[in-house]
Amino acid sequence: MKLIKQNRLSTLMLFLPSLFLTAQTVNTGEMVIMPNTQLGVANNFSNESNANLLNDGELFIYANFNNDGSIDFLNEGLTRFQGSIEQNISGSALSYFHNVLFDNNSLVSPFYLSGSISIDNESDFSQGIVDNENYGGNIIFQQNADHLGTNDDSHVDGEVIKIGDTEFEFPIGDSGFYRPAFITAPDNATDAFTAHYIFQNSDSSTSPHNLAAGVIHQIDNTEYWVIERTAGNSDVVLTLGWDNNTSPDFITDANPEHIHIVRWDAENNFWKSEGGIPDPDNQTITTIANIEGDGIFTLAIIKPEIILPDDLVIYTAVSPNGNGRNDVFLIDGIDRYPNNSVKIFNRWGKEVFSTRGYNETDNVFRGFSKTSMTINDSEPLPTGTYFYILKYEFPGNDTISAQMVKKAGFLYITADK
Repeated sequence: MKLIKQNRLSTLMLFLPSLFLTAQTVNTGEMVIMPNTQLGVANNFSNESNANLLNDGELFIYANFNNDGSIDFLNEGLTRFQGSIEQNISGSALSYFHNVLFDNNSLVSPFYLSGSISIDNESDFSQGIVDNENYGGNIIFQQNADHLGTNDDSHVDGEVIKIGDTEFEFPIGDSGFYRPAFITAPDNATDAFTAHYIFQNSDSSTSPHNLAAGVIHQIDNTEYWVIERTAGNSDVVLTLGWDNNTSPDFITDANPEHIHIVRWDAENNFWKSEGGIPDPDNQTITTIANIEGDGIFTLAIIKPEIILPDDLVIYTAVSPNGNGRNDVFLIDGIDRYPNNSVKIFNRWGKEVFSTRGYNETDNVFRGFSKTSMTINDSEPLPTGTYFYILKYEFPGNDTISAQMVKKAGFLYITADK
């Protein structure tokens, strides 16, 4: 997958004869927009196959845009797609933009993206939905790229590609609803993930809801996301959300503790739970660990009586300052289940602690990193929100059969003295 930018233009030359101002503005040579310079194109703009456009200023596009050549920048530059008529964004070549603005109120979806654009820094979704679902284009966010202004009236309807090792919220939606997906940081700058939201029932002949793991009670029947790892080998933690306008009532009315993210496991041909750490204030669910595959994801209600058979008390605050209060991550009662494991991850999904046979005395988490990759475990972990995964063997009782239990949740570390 060769999408990462390698070389940039170095020329700063502008040949005015290459710019033809007719019913269509056509660039056939070298064209440069200098810093602190604005250029507006009121009619259709085309950058021909042998042409180069370097934008370090501001380029205003008020009609259609086509690129078959090279469009790039040196250090900055803003390309503004705005106007009062629908705009086709097309071309056979990838356009590299530093910043880009989408601002058009002529239609609900005024931007028809059939070409490919790359965003290096920031995309401002001011007004208007970018539709590449129906036109087949690509919108790519590079390593440190981000976006602002996304809402029901302005987002991408179709696939979004993210390249890099930074966490990212995909600015995706469908049918006039903004329904983002969030991933933690991949391992490498060359890794890529693609996300797509579809406002349709995922129950189909290829992913039927009746084929589900026993813990799953009812699967969201109005919407789903497709998350795919398209380059690299990284695993990520995924966050999705529920919404009163798109999610079914049995999801929005449920106890958030009973909502999980589920994935269609195409290899084994059934829906499986990826777990769920709820954030009721933001109406989101986060997988309890790195997702175990890619493909179709949605939300589901699980059967809590199956996965929560215990009388443990988990204290979710750790203060590794030696004052005798909350010095360790205490799982009260875990000594009764010695066949267990505990893993703790930071907000980016990186493992900071892992052990087996966790107990209430000496094999405990004290706020310091401890993994096979730990280099320096003498300093406490930074203050912040982490999350834990606890697995333990439950021997069974009169009403619940023996099983391995998995629990997950947030853990708060305060390192300040």
